[in-house]
Amino acid sequence: MPASPANDPTLHSWIDIRPTEDFPIQNLPFGVISTPERGPRLAVAIGGYALDLYACAQRGYFDSIAEDVPALGAALPKVFRRRSLNAFLRLGRPAWRAVREAASALLRHDNPTLRDDEEAVRDCLLRQRDVDLLRPVKPANYTDFYSSLEHATNVGKLFRPDNPLLPNWRHLPVAYHGRASSIVVSGTAIRRPQGQYRPAGQEAPVFGPSQQLDFELETAFVVGKTTALGETVPIDQAEDHIFGLLLFNDWSARDIQSWEYQPLGPFLGKSFASSVSPWVVTLDALEPFRVAGPGQEPLPLPYLQMPGEQHFDIQLEMLLLPAGSTVAPLVLSHTSTSYLYWSMAQQLTHHTSNGCPLVAGDLCASGTISGPTPGSLGCLLELTLGGTQPLRLPNDLNLTYLQDGDTVILRGYAEKNGLRIGLGEVSGTVLPAAG
Repeated sequence: MPASPANDPTLHSWIDIRPTEDFPIQNLPFGVISTPERGPRLAVAIGGYALDLYACAQRGYFDSIAEDVPALGAALPKVFRRRSLNAFLRLGRPAWRAVREAASALLRHDNPTLRDDEEAVRDCLLRQRDVDLLRPVKPANYTDFYSSLEHATNVGKLFRPDNPLLPNWRHLPVAYHGRASSIVVSGTAIRRPQGQYRPAGQEAPVFGPSQQLDFELETAFVVGKTTALGETVPIDQAEDHIFGLLLFNDWSARDIQSWEYQPLGPFLGKSFASSVSPWVVTLDALEPFRVAGPGQEPLPLPYLQMPGEQHFDIQLEMLLLPAGSTVAPLVLSHTSTSYLYWSMAQQLTHHTSNGCPLVAGDLCASGTISGPTPGSLGCLLELTLGGTQPLRLPNDLNLTYLQDGDTVILRGYAEKNGLRIGLGEVSGTVLPAAG
């Protein structure tokens, strides 16, 4: 993928942005904002602001690139007045890149076009704190992979101490199809699910609120290109079908999950809620943070082999704000996407290897991302060894699984040579079970 001029590390904006902020001019992630007066609009994030792409298009700021990208020109400006990125995604990578680069040019410190027009600034630039951040895509489908070797091994040890990693795991990206209708944007409260589970020491199950509510620290890629039924995507073309990356919390009811998952896998223990961050960071913006990733042994089959740096080094942290707490959130874990065994390209290629079609806006999550140390584990199931060893927190708190009122926060960023590209955060607070 050729480098984008919007990635130039020497660029800086006329908007004041602190070095520790997630959204410098080299990032410009896409999302959907809304206000009572304007309704939903597509936007890119810059510092603490959102650049309203519909307002920019109305002022003619994208007319020049529309001439070079006919699909974009035919869709302007209405493609930016939507409740999701889906229609924009369907325009293809030339449109994604052209809009990001045009937004970058508008926001450069030496470009007076928007900077010196006070009326245009008021129209096009909104503080993020003054808008609602909506779910960025409307996924028709959602797939959750199981791509962390450390997570798969740790979980396997809890249930199969002598055989933690099943024979197929190193040969293919294991996954299950989840429930797209329960994917919500950051800040949405999560109702504790009810279901069947079998209490310890009992033969018969009971029905009631989950007693083992967990979270999973994940990322997810957004599919940007629709494919036809029966079509496959070769590994060297896989990233052409990926728009970008966001943070993903796959809420999990471990007691419901452990009772129901055999023989067919996750169902009600997973389908009640998953949370996503509101801004999608493009693969273009993440290009400087590529890494080789872990070695794969044995080598996967040829259709999953591709040389080069197919992984990204994104630092992730998991925080908890206990119910009723008045102190800062507690950091429970710190890990990195560079630990993932299977890359996004391998996940997508395997997903389509049987002819399964993709739809622009679909989400494919990584699965829990864990590292090799106790401080790099991505869920409470691992951190507490299946609930047998509670975490000791400040103020004499012990944490086994989530309590009503707890708030979980996931954050992520990539940093190299003084440049920081953030994914923002995804948060959710646990509500009591219904009724």
